[in-house]
Amino acid sequence: MEPSPKDGESAAAAEPSRGAGSSSGVVVQVREKKGPLRAAIPYMPFPVAVICLFLNTFVPGLGTLVSAFTVLCGARTDLPDRHMCCVFWLNIAAALIQILTAIVMVGWIMSIFWGMDMVILARPVLG
Repeated sequence: MEPSPKDGESAAAAEPSRGAGSSSGVVVQVREKKGPLRAAIPYMPFPVAVICLFLNTFVPGLGTLVSAFTVLCGARTDLPDRHMCCVFWLNIAAALIQILTAIVMVGWIMSIFWGMDMVILARPVLG
């Protein structure tokens, strides 16, 4: 969203040391809105996330199935208001969708992207 000319004029008038053509330094925050399935991806340790990506690449849905069990082991998700069992079943549903649609390649591609998201969300192992 661009500032209106009125806002730009008032910003330029407030700072006479700057030229009229300079930017006003507006900070914009962007937040990704996640659906319930995407928000249910657990934050796992990095090695576990890489193993899940590997499994999802060669057997669609298997890495997602493994990640569902990490939720039962205490892995955090972006759904803090939902019970652990609900998040577990959301991950099981994602794995089943990947397995059932792998025949038409949609599930396989979804599975690989899901594994990549797991690695992106992974926590680094300290030690």
